[in-house]
Amino acid sequence: MSVTETNTAFKHVSYLWDEAKAAELAGDEVALLIYRSNLLGADLRLTNYGGGNTSCKVMAPDPLTGQETEVMWIKGSGGDIGTLNKSGLAALYVDRLRSLKNVYRGLELEDEMVELFNHCIFDLSSKAPSIDTPLHGFLPFKHIDHLHPDAAIAIAAAKDGKRITEELFGGTIGWVDWQRPGFDLGLKLRACLDLNPDIRGIMLGSHGLFTWGDTAYESYLNTLEVVETCAAYLEHNYGKNGPVFGGIKLVQKLDAEARKKQAAALAPVLRGFCSSNNPMIGHFTDAPSVMEFINSNDLERLAPMGTSCPDHFLRTKINPLVLDLAPDEDLSDVQALKEKLVPAFEAYRQMYTSYYETCKHSNSPAIRDTNPVIILYPGVGMFSFSKDKQTTRVASEFYINAINVMKGAEAISEYTSLPRQEAFNIEYWLLEEAKLQRMPKPKALSGKIALITGSAGGIGKAITKKFVEEGAVVILNDMNTERLAGAGEEFKKQFGKDAYTTATLDVTNSGQIKEAFDIAALAFGGMDIVVNNAGLSISKSIADHTEKDWDLLYDVLVKGQFLVTQAAVEVMRKQNIGGDIINIVSKNSVVAGPNNAGYGSAKAAQAHLTRLLAAELGVDKIRVNSVNPDAVIADSNIWAGGWAEGRAKAYGISVEELPAYYAKRTLMNESILPQDIANACFLFVSGLLDKSTGNILNVDGGVAAAFLR
Repeated sequence: MSVTETNTAFKHVSYLWDEAKAAELAGDEVALLIYRSNLLGADLRLTNYGGGNTSCKVMAPDPLTGQETEVMWIKGSGGDIGTLNKSGLAALYVDRLRSLKNVYRGLELEDEMVELFNHCIFDLSSKAPSIDTPLHGFLPFKHIDHLHPDAAIAIAAAKDGKRITEELFGGTIGWVDWQRPGFDLGLKLRACLDLNPDIRGIMLGSHGLFTWGDTAYESYLNTLEVVETCAAYLEHNYGKNGPVFGGIKLVQKLDAEARKKQAAALAPVLRGFCSSNNPMIGHFTDAPSVMEFINSNDLERLAPMGTSCPDHFLRTKINPLVLDLAPDEDLSDVQALKEKLVPAFEAYRQMYTSYYETCKHSNSPAIRDTNPVIILYPGVGMFSFSKDKQTTRVASEFYINAINVMKGAEAISEYTSLPRQEAFNIEYWLLEEAKLQRMPKPKALSGKIALITGSAGGIGKAITKKFVEEGAVVILNDMNTERLAGAGEEFKKQFGKDAYTTATLDVTNSGQIKEAFDIAALAFGGMDIVVNNAGLSISKSIADHTEKDWDLLYDVLVKGQFLVTQAAVEVMRKQNIGGDIINIVSKNSVVAGPNNAGYGSAKAAQAHLTRLLAAELGVDKIRVNSVNPDAVIADSNIWAGGWAEGRAKAYGISVEELPAYYAKRTLMNESILPQDIANACFLFVSGLLDKSTGNILNVDGGVAAAFLR
């Protein structure tokens, strides 16, 4: 059937197939597999990030014999079909894979089969085969999709899921009861097909969906049609057996803006609790589906049940923590708030420890972090906390998937989650542990949140890039919105959307400072590192200096540093996990020079404010240090506004001679670059100087007059 003859009008899924694009790939089944996979992964109603698996089987010449042999190309371990490319595929000899049945020793020993997949590799540059490999290998179809659509899992997780599947699809979709993915499940899929040779797919109890076709397009269309049928069935039944989630329990008191303000105030406190073992990055959402669930009568019944699909609870933990706070709770008394939350977190940690101790096996990996990943605040929204932004954002998305599954299952029957033991066997599966152990070691700033004022250019941008490269997430900011937008695009292209957020910030504006820290709290959960870098320079003689010049210098350099630091300390104290404040000061704070009364004295004030706050904040484990640059010429805004001309005049040279002049006057005869300042800042926050505060680090190539001791 051609594309033009096929009904491609769908309501609940996106039909994205481009006939012209597919025609360009005709004859290359692997390319079509990648194309189909990317289309499926582009619609989160079909599968979630990193979830699902796709494959195709082709004939290819054996490199050893030259004879045609059947090869299966399949998404490799840990990949994402939405962004899949050929390097993310594994290619295996089909006959060798199927011959592993001859050495299979049973369900209790099936994990040993994973290592044997390596003996089936066809393409030596293959990605490591995933645990789903035999599920595709034992089915005979050329193209296979294994996805985790919410609509299908809602049926798969329903108490009457098997009956509903049979009736809904008239026997054309098979059913296999829940079983952990692996070699044995692959055999059960084939057995299901052998008993039902005319089926078009198989529903996996509590897990997901298998569909297939003879071509990439047939498989794609089959998948869309099956998921569309599931979704339409759910939609038809919403409200038939009573209101969704038992109806509204908590009438919405707060509008969207008020919810975000409440969430921003609470997020750092929650982050502090969740970071008791390792620093965590947060995420917040008050999406309509979340609000419908957390404000419902059924929240107390459904939330403790946990999720059903393995992909869900591997990211979200066995169940969420539900906060017992009023939506409009007064959060201003932080100590009282923490005292109220302590029992909830202790109870969660005890629950998780009991779950581990009850379900563990003799060879189970050690217990992991006992803090919650998902936190529900009725009337306000959902928080998630994990090791980095992508992981915590994806965890949030997966819990929304779980909400959708619960909603659908409750509409058509009764939601059922996996038994605790089955969930544990997935979460602490030795193969999952091995995957975790293979992950790269965290970078020095992983789990850290940083705000560098004036980060859209010059020294600020260099520091911000360095911190992101070392694993931090950052709040890009500038008072110039056009420059900020340009920096945002640059960071998105270089580091991806999860590495940063943006905020318009004039450091003399307390309202904008508050808003920037609220943005940080909603995007990432709080703040760990603040670098006061925003500045300007004015070089004039005392006679030429105006009151306006003086006020501007002190407003930006001194008052700005004070206001930003004040806001940072408030957040850091909420978290109670310490922090770092670095002030970009100057050689001019200690060296007297001509035509520099306003700038030099403001810099001296910055330097002493550093010492004062280091003395005050040590008890909070907040380190306060300074970096003293000098003559950072390259890509620095300091040379704008006549500063270069003023310094050249003071030294009796031309502007063009300044770089050489500054380098020549240093002991090392070196020019100072923004990257040099970035490296100095990183040293303070890298973990190597955790017991160092109140210090000044000169980055000036060696200016003897600036030596402090």
